[in-house]
Amino acid sequence: MMIKPIFLLLLVTMSSLAGCLGSVLPPSMDDSEARDSLVIAYEVKDDYENPDVNPQVLSDFLSAELDMDVTLYPIASEGAIIEALRFGHADIAFMDGAAAWMGWQQYGLGVLVADQKEDGRTYYEANAWVLNNSEMAEAYLDGDDSTDPFTLLQGKTSCHTGWLKSAGMLLPMGYLIGNGYATVQGNSDDIASLRDTITGFFNENASIPESGTPYYSYGGAIKCLSDGTGDVAFAKDSTVAKYCGNENASSNEDWCLGMERYVKLPAFGKAPSHPIMYNPSKMDSTKAAKITEALLSLNDSPKGQEILANVLNTPGLVETNTEDHLGSYGELVQNVPGISTYFNDKYGIKT
Repeated sequence: MMIKPIFLLLLVTMSSLAGCLGSVLPPSMDDSEARDSLVIAYEVKDDYENPDVNPQVLSDFLSAELDMDVTLYPIASEGAIIEALRFGHADIAFMDGAAAWMGWQQYGLGVLVADQKEDGRTYYEANAWVLNNSEMAEAYLDGDDSTDPFTLLQGKTSCHTGWLKSAGMLLPMGYLIGNGYATVQGNSDDIASLRDTITGFFNENASIPESGTPYYSYGGAIKCLSDGTGDVAFAKDSTVAKYCGNENASSNEDWCLGMERYVKLPAFGKAPSHPIMYNPSKMDSTKAAKITEALLSLNDSPKGQEILANVLNTPGLVETNTEDHLGSYGELVQNVPGISTYFNDKYGIKT
């Protein structure tokens, strides 16, 4: 006769315990989703005298735009950036064109956006500059396709901006080698053979200046051409105008000739601006699109424009993709002997 009361008591007790246990169980992910995060690889200094140039302001801006926890991952080199993206220690990173190309080639890294040059482009063109009384200029301007100005460069004295500079060496030599004008001299896997290739195609007096010498960099290459030391200068498409084409003549360099004396041959190719890279194998397309939108929003507000100018040193960002931004550059520089091995060593990449 006591069985039913005892059974009812057990049911009540178990129901009470179930209620208590239910109150302490963690909520499901449907009730409370974890806040997403973004890690930016960036070269961070120990202290910033001017807070406006501190990349933390970029981190704070993106955190507000994305509603994510955004942090900076400090790095010390381009190689460290590649490794950070490769292993997922960072989600995005600002890189130079050469490092970005190697990261793409070796690990499939991708481009989200690229920064703009002063003129709004995301690249600059690499050109050969000659004087208007040269046979190269005459061949280019005569309207006859059978007279090739690049063929006439052989045996001339070349003015480069420096050793392994993009517009001053890598792009023009990649073009001349890839199109059969110049032949690689020496070991095709050794970057040192590029010097012999240059002097073999041009001549032994080729100017390959070191930093601090009179013919170094873009202005130095045009000076080398202007003062008669060389017959052709390799530089940017905008170089001559910068040094010799100012409205106020007193702003021009004292070695400049008249602007009509300089003839720009057809461009060898494009050197890409700094891209913002990510690892597609570590980030899905939805998150990548959201980050891209937030980065582009820097263009649209006074605060964002301050960050672009002070932190990123650019007037703006442009959405692009890996092939469009890095493809033409890679097609040329890969013709340079030993370039992949050189970049692998420079960036610490172990294949």
